[in-house]
Amino acid sequence: MQKLIAAIASRAVIAVPYIWLGLFFLIPFFIVFKIALSQVAMAIPAYDPRFFWSDDFSTIWQKIQQFSFDNYIWLMQDSLYYKAYLSSVKIAAVSTFLALLIGFPMAYGMARAPLTLRPTLLMLVILPFLTSFLIRVYAWIAILKPEGLLNQFLMWLNIIDTPLTILNTDTAIYIVIVYTYLPFMVLPIYSVLEKMDYSLVEAAQDLGCTPLKAFWKITFPLALRGATAGAMLVFIPAIGEFVIPDLVGGSSTLMIGKTLWSEFFSNRDWPVSAAVAVIMLLGLVVPIVLLQLMQARADGGE
Repeated sequence: MQKLIAAIASRAVIAVPYIWLGLFFLIPFFIVFKIALSQVAMAIPAYDPRFFWSDDFSTIWQKIQQFSFDNYIWLMQDSLYYKAYLSSVKIAAVSTFLALLIGFPMAYGMARAPLTLRPTLLMLVILPFLTSFLIRVYAWIAILKPEGLLNQFLMWLNIIDTPLTILNTDTAIYIVIVYTYLPFMVLPIYSVLEKMDYSLVEAAQDLGCTPLKAFWKITFPLALRGATAGAMLVFIPAIGEFVIPDLVGGSSTLMIGKTLWSEFFSNRDWPVSAAVAVIMLLGLVVPIVLLQLMQARADGGE
């Protein structure tokens, strides 16, 4: 009896994340997918629902057969959308790379710091989260605008004669995205480096490796799992970012988050908006699943 209860309990624990994913990912995804297969309508909600869950099964099946993929065909025919996707991927990829360049040395320094100093350094990394996200973005607007603190400081140092145009450019987007998501890069790398056995580096140096070669041969491969997790945590929200491009990127910035917001609220075209969201979600989920499978195979090979 006790073994049966233990088996049921273990299966229940395993089922919790699947139930969570079903409730908060799969069901909303299918609702959005259903809207994407509908037609726009001047009503509330702003689409023509093909069926209601209260309909009988035969009626639902007939209405499901009326679903249309015209919205997806429209996305493929209009260059605006794939340009927005490509621009979002480029901005997210560059921002992730810059966050890795900055975050890896920070995490490495934190991991090699004295034990008594590490909690303080960790708190300083987490500290920006105690402030509202919008307040931090508006603070960067005050720093980057032509009469802002950055230009005033550079002019005071006589480095520049006229204010630089940083706000409302892609440069401003990169700066604010990297600043905003940098902790998500630092923390996974730090958690890996903190547990690393640094006697391996000392052994490599004793065998003739230079410090740089020992870093690339020992430290970086062992930290790669944390760097991969950090890259995902930065790239995924950055590719769908809306607030930062809208506030610091200006009206000319083309990202899929802004395009989605425009279709949903300005044009009130819910089916096209839903199709944009479905493609963006699938474009993120499929590579992540493939990466997880590759890592699982690598772990199994080890």
